[in-house]
Amino acid sequence: MITGNERRRRWSDEERARILAEIAEPSAVVAEVARRADVCTSLVYRWRREARKAARVSGFAPVLIEGAVAASSPTAAASYEPGLIVVDVKEARVRICAGASSALISATLKALRS
Repeated sequence: MITGNERRRRWSDEERARILAEIAEPSAVVAEVARRADVCTSLVYRWRREARKAARVSGFAPVLIEGAVAASSPTAAASYEPGLIVVDVKEARVRICAGASSALISATLKALRS
């Protein structure tokens, strides 16, 4: 029986991010990281699962735009066309029409990723 206020610890977004970054290291052991941070291991797994789910839901990927560098490259200058998206994935170069459906773009990039 709990007679007083329930003591429940709250972690800030920064603390969660720090802990998730630690477990993302190649040699990290989740149980050890959780023990050092005084967090239940299952809670760390839940945070990781929620973070992965949130990343998938957004549907956006980071984009790096290289202005002067891309224009000075002979291959980039030769492949530039207005209304065309050029994506280099592994050893493949994909050219996507700006009017292509998001489903087609997604399927193409998923196929190249595997």
